[in-house]
This record gives sequence, C-alpha cells and structure tokens, in this order.
Amino acid sequence: MKKTIYLLSSLAVMAFASSCSKNDDPGTTIPVNPPAATNVDVRGSITKDTKWTAGVTYRLRGYVYVDNNATLTIEPGTKIVSNKDSAGVLIVYKGAKINAAGTADKPIVFTSAETAPKPGDFGGVIVVGNAIGNGNHEAIEGGVDAAHKAFGGTNDADNSGVLQYVRIEYGGKAVNPGDEVNGLSMYTVGSGTTVDHIQIVRGLDDAFEFFGGSFNAKYLIAYNCADDDFDLDDGYHGKIQFGVSIKDPAFNDDKGTSGDISNNFEVDNTTTAKGYLLTPITNPIMSNFTAIGPNNATGTVSTYGYNMRWRRGSKFTLANSIVMGGQRAGLDIDNDPTAKNYVDGLSGFKNSILQSYGDNYKVDALSATPAILTAAGLKTLVEGRDASKVYATAAEVGLTDPFNNTAPNLLPKTGSAAATATAAFTATALTDAFFTKTTYVGAVDPAGTDWTKAAWVSYGK
Repeated sequence: MKKTIYLLSSLAVMAFASSCSKNDDPGTTIPVNPPAATNVDVRGSITKDTKWTAGVTYRLRGYVYVDNNATLTIEPGTKIVSNKDSAGVLIVYKGAKINAAGTADKPIVFTSAETAPKPGDFGGVIVVGNAIGNGNHEAIEGGVDAAHKAFGGTNDADNSGVLQYVRIEYGGKAVNPGDEVNGLSMYTVGSGTTVDHIQIVRGLDDAFEFFGGSFNAKYLIAYNCADDDFDLDDGYHGKIQFGVSIKDPAFNDDKGTSGDISNNFEVDNTTTAKGYLLTPITNPIMSNFTAIGPNNATGTVSTYGYNMRWRRGSKFTLANSIVMGGQRAGLDIDNDPTAKNYVDGLSGFKNSILQSYGDNYKVDALSATPAILTAAGLKTLVEGRDASKVYATAAEVGLTDPFNNTAPNLLPKTGSAAATATAAFTATALTDAFFTKTTYVGAVDPAGTDWTKAAWVSYGK
C-alpha cells in the first residue's frame, strides 16, 4: 500500500530550526513552539481521512490518489499548486470522497506554482464514482496507474463528496494523443455529489469532461481553455444550470489531422467503433448557458470548430441559453442517430438565442439516403418547434461586451433581445425541481447581481 508523504519545504525547516532556544546548558537544544509548515509537498496515496488547511500551500508532486474510502477535506481559501516538471493530478477514486467546500470570498484554488504560469503546469482534478456509464471508454484517461484505471458502477445515487467555489487554473496533461487530463474530469460520478461554482481557467485540454454518471451541477465557468469547454460522453445523464463558456480566439488545441477541433460544447454517446448506441445514451439536460465563441476575431486560429457539436448518437436539451460567435457553425449535428434524436424531438435547442460567424446550422457525417436531416430542416425545427431565435450580428443580441476576452461582460443591455427574451421550462425535461425557474435566458440575470463577476471568479489569464 502506498503511503502519503508530506515534506516540509526548506523554508519551513529553517523556520523550525530558528524556533529552537537553548537553556543554560550550551549542549542542549529545546524546541519552543515549532511553527506550522506553510508549504507541504504531497505524493502518493491518501488512505485515511485528511484535512488540508487554509494558510498552507499544498504542492502536488505527480499523481496523488485519495483512496481506501478516505475523505479529503479542503478548507475554504486553501491553495493547491503544481510545478510544470510534474504537473500534479489529484484523483479522488471510487469510494473515497472530496469535501472541497470553498466560499464566494474564499475559493479553493488549484493552480500553477511557476512564476510565469502556463497551461499544463497543473495536471487537473479527477473524481471517480460508482454511478452508471455505458462503457464507451474502457479506462480512465491521462496516465493514472493500473490500480485506478477502472470506473463505472450501478449506483446512480453515489456520493463522491462536495466541490463548491473551486477554481482550477493552468490544468491539462497530455500523456499521449487523445489520452489527456482535463481541468475537471468526472468519471461516473453519482447524483449524491454536490457540484457548484466551479471555474476552469486556461486549461491545455477540455475544461469540463463528464464520462457517464448522473450528478447535477450549477454555476460552471470555462474560460480560455484550449479544447472543448463542456465535453459530455459515455452516457452522462445529469442536469446543469447556469454555465459559461468563453473562448480565447488565439488559443486552442490543434490535434492536426485527427478532425478533433475546439468547441464550446462537444457531446458524444459512443465512438464510431462502438456503433453510437450503447446505453445509457448520453443525455444532458441544460439550461441558462452563455457560450461565447471566437467570432472570427483578429488572430483566431484555424482549428476552431463550433459553438455546439452534438454527435455520435447523443441526445440533449439545451434551453434558455445564449450561444454566440461560433466559428465554423453555431449548431452542428453529426451522425444519423444524433440527427434522428433531433427529428424525433428527443433532443432540442429550445427557447434560446443563436448568433454565429459561420453558418448557423450544419448537418454532416450522415449515411442514410435520403438524409435524415438537412441544415434547412434543422433550421425549421430549431426556429419553429423549439422556439429559438437567430440573429445575424452580435450587436443585435445585445450583451454588454462578450468578446472582450480579458474582461468579458455577459450582462444583457437594457432593452436588448437578450434582456427581453423570456425563459420557458415547460418541456418535460426542464420541469424537474433541480432547475431554478428563471424568467430570463442566458447565464446572467439582466436585473440581478452578475454572479460571473463575483470574487471567486478570475479573468485576464
């Protein structure tokens, strides 16, 4: 069994030495109130209940596993760092829990320890539960050891703990092509888990990736991450409300000829090799998002993709949202089963606002003849049955300053289309008590306090 190893920094050791006083016998040293460490290195495994306290900076050295049904408690205001030489990754494995309950004024921050931080300095956070997935991925990605690769279970009510008011900066770790650690990866995490007020900043790969599971989440921000911001697959079937996705036009994850491009949303069920139809079908239910693509700003890299890419047999509901600035297209449907789900009303972009630099609608990778769905047919469904509205320019939508990447302002202007649109929660999927029944669309209340400007949120990185 691995053991957790805590190493005092050299500064703490020096401080301890200086705290010792000598009595009248010059050959005897008596320690007097040795100081607490202010910097602690963490390696290996945590196999018993452990608390990390504010005022101490914890540096992850490589992969750190919370295991053996242990609970890791992290106090509000605690800082956890990593250097680029090891890109530390925190893995909370099956049966274990994380209790990371920060506060609005004292968020828990995972970040780089480098003086000039860059994406990839910090590996990321992985939580693994016992909820249901569909087996699309057979092992946890990102170089975890053999004893911690398996995931998935049968308990959709499983509880992996609490993540609240947490910021993860400069994450991402590419082990091999397509084998990466994201900012926050959730593998078959159950609905007993509390997840809200999380920001992922300047990540090297995806911001949020959810592999199966049933947990619900509110108040999620993906800011300036290189690949997909909300990557949902492997049968994820939870609910999410109040989400933000903001792209840096000059920064993305160029995977060359693989066809994998950067999107605000990328939602799959299973891979082509597995036929798209493994159950449970990926089916996120989402409301009140504001998603901002690059909108062909100066310096936009060529491998940006779509605002929304729904593919590989997935279902979805995205409602009461504002989606802007998609590069290749705003709403893209790939593969016959995904298209059929939309035609049959099992999916929908509902009661929302769309504005794109590229085409508003795109349908491709279909094989049936005649095609199950066309771009024109998708337009008819979105703007008719699903009651969404499309605008030609960002100015017509009327957010205050959505493409100011350093200091984005997502507040709808008074009297604008964004401010006057009315939310609807009449669809069966949206009547659940989880959803706050707003009167407005998008992530930010035009008449309320802008939660995306709160103290726990960080921009300009």
